[in-house]
Amino acid sequence: MQSVVKGIMPPATVAIVCPREFKFTDHEASIERPVLAGVADVSTVWLDFNDPFPEQVLGADAVILWHGPRVTADVDAGLKRCRAIVRNGVGFDSVDLAAAARAGIPVCNVPDYGTEEVADHALALTLALYRQLFPLDAEAKRLGWKINVQHRMRRLNTQTFGIVGLGRIGTAAALRARAFGFRVVFFDPFAPMGVHKALGIESVATLAELLAVADTLSIHCPLTAETRGMIGEREIAAMKPGAFLVNTARGDIVRKAPVFAALRAGHLGGAGLDVVEDEPLRTAEEAATPNLIVTCHAAFCSPEGMVEMRTPSARIARAAVLGEPVWNRVN
Repeated sequence: MQSVVKGIMPPATVAIVCPREFKFTDHEASIERPVLAGVADVSTVWLDFNDPFPEQVLGADAVILWHGPRVTADVDAGLKRCRAIVRNGVGFDSVDLAAAARAGIPVCNVPDYGTEEVADHALALTLALYRQLFPLDAEAKRLGWKINVQHRMRRLNTQTFGIVGLGRIGTAAALRARAFGFRVVFFDPFAPMGVHKALGIESVATLAELLAVADTLSIHCPLTAETRGMIGEREIAAMKPGAFLVNTARGDIVRKAPVFAALRAGHLGGAGLDVVEDEPLRTAEEAATPNLIVTCHAAFCSPEGMVEMRTPSARIARAAVLGEPVWNRVN
């Protein structure tokens, strides 16, 4: 415990942990600081992905964690005063939830930010594949006009848009796809009964059924022990020849090697991946995979989305420091 000087407890602190590689936040913590004013001192700590957590973080009363640095069981045990770990985002797979629970530390996330951005991005990747925007752009910039990819282009209302996971973002993607004229079908064993009727879409009982009918498979489920590697060699082989795969959820849900092999073999017509397993791409061979669009785990990005994410996380940290109930707890 930190020392007490003349009977006065040291001020509470909130540490914002951000990967050094990505400048997601600002040194001034311009969004978080006003929310925490008068409650806690705020600092931004920049770390490489495998850096040990410094005392500045281990001694904090609350930690706001960006995607990247992992909170392992050892880190959980070393958090001396922490009343909450707040994942700045939807996913919480970077935190050892069980170890945090054993240490008495609530782990919270921000599940309701960026819904519009990620759903928009999924449809943007889908439309780019269907309308072959990047090959056509490259052809035009070669001063050609051959439209060599016309055989890959399809009328959207003849196609089935398959969704894995009908949560907030999956639902938003379903509504967008339906507006474009797709037949929309989803698989989600946890979705409320009858939700497909409310949305005007269709449901199937198994992933295998979805793979058999989807012309585009769009991933919108969280990364858990059950979903890690859920789309692998067998599932990709079961997809329709020429189908598209879109992933704006988590890279480790989809095994990249069979995806890239299926793209090279022509079994998949294309893939739009905002996230990849073991991201980023690791080799020139991976980057040269045909009919592949990759977008740097950027689907959540927008100035509006950042404010929408960072403000609630600061409010949760404020509540934790004040000893008030927290929300969006995932452990």
